[in-house]
Amino acid sequence: MTDAHPFTQPGDAHPGAAGISLRTLVPIRWVAIAGQTVALVTVHFGVGFRLPLVPAFAVVGCSVLLNLFHILHRRAVTQLGEREAAFYLGYDILQLSALLYLTGGLHNPFAIFILTPVTVAATLLSRRPVIVLSLVAVAAISVLALWHLPLPWSGPPPPFPRPLVIGIWVALVVAAVFIAAYTWSVAEKARQLRAAVGETQLALAREQQVSAVGALAAAAAHQLGSPLATIAVIAKELARELPSDSPFAEDASLLVSQSERCRKILAELVQHREEDGGSPYARLSISALVEAAGAMYRADGRHSGVRLIFATTGEPPEEEPLVRRSPEIIHGLDNLIQNAMQFARREVSVTVDWDRTTVTVEISDDGPGFPPHLLGRLGQPYLSSRAGISGHMGLGIFIAQSLLERSGAKVSFENLPEGGAHVAVSWNRANLEAVDHSPASAARAHEYG
Repeated sequence: MTDAHPFTQPGDAHPGAAGISLRTLVPIRWVAIAGQTVALVTVHFGVGFRLPLVPAFAVVGCSVLLNLFHILHRRAVTQLGEREAAFYLGYDILQLSALLYLTGGLHNPFAIFILTPVTVAATLLSRRPVIVLSLVAVAAISVLALWHLPLPWSGPPPPFPRPLVIGIWVALVVAAVFIAAYTWSVAEKARQLRAAVGETQLALAREQQVSAVGALAAAAAHQLGSPLATIAVIAKELARELPSDSPFAEDASLLVSQSERCRKILAELVQHREEDGGSPYARLSISALVEAAGAMYRADGRHSGVRLIFATTGEPPEEEPLVRRSPEIIHGLDNLIQNAMQFARREVSVTVDWDRTTVTVEISDDGPGFPPHLLGRLGQPYLSSRAGISGHMGLGIFIAQSLLERSGAKVSFENLPEGGAHVAVSWNRANLEAVDHSPASAARAHEYG
């Protein structure tokens, strides 16, 4: 019973992937241009090492022109696609490589900066562009190790032993690969978490919207009750007064029947809303709330052969807790029950227990249980034991846990000794019952009642 497994990356896409902002790349390049300019001027005029300033400043000028092009001609374009962003970062690698070629290659201590575009790419782009840019950086480092102009020096440049050059090459190549892989991995986790939180917020918004629509339907039913009653009375009077052979008698009879039909529809709306908890401030027993969360799966179970059983084991001396109809709790339990129904063989049990201090909901199934190697990671986004199956994103348990923890619950997962999965959701009873017990809430409840 799990929607959880090691996450997979479909293609190159990653959760939360979006266009790369020019406001990110352009300032980074301005910083690089400023740093390169200061380094060239300081080394040539301050330290006295003779540099090929004309070709060096020509290389720096290319970056200036590229940034000015962005500012002047792409003002309306605030986002770049991944391919375009990778192209510009690839240009940065080649531009820096050209500058290093003119100033000593890997002998230049500033060669370490060739890792900067790779690091930026790993934080912004998906896997494939990062791999390509890492290979470009490794190729540039290799070329600079073999071919470059002499290192600028006040006299003859010092000799660099071949083992030292090979060591610098190995260090830069390993650093490029490691930084790209590690930075991309960390950034990817952050992107996945951000996307998963967005899915959670969307699920909660849908639940709240459903609740709001129900409240609106009930309000409309109450408001329409009085004018509809007036219409029904007048229609009945007309039907009674008209002679049976009148050409309008049939119309009056139809008007009476249709007004009665409208009355029944409005009555059903009000009754359904009251069964669902009435106004947004109405309170119901915790067992009723749990059954409302799993009601739709009772019918599904009859078709799939899986029984859904609800039970209560609360202490009789303690009155059953009354709680607000919370979209977070309903949607969170809904996801957990749905997950159990999908993995169970014959039966899913949902047990509600309470005492003076704690309220607990336990969901158990007789399925295969949670994969042992994932048990400690449950609740993380993009984990699913149904890898590659269409429609399963690995967000069910993450969304359920996030919503339930938002209501103050603690969620734990384990496998039963006899087999099957077990989920326990527990609240502090005082905190759960205290929601919306303020005087203002009570006044609103009285007003809506």
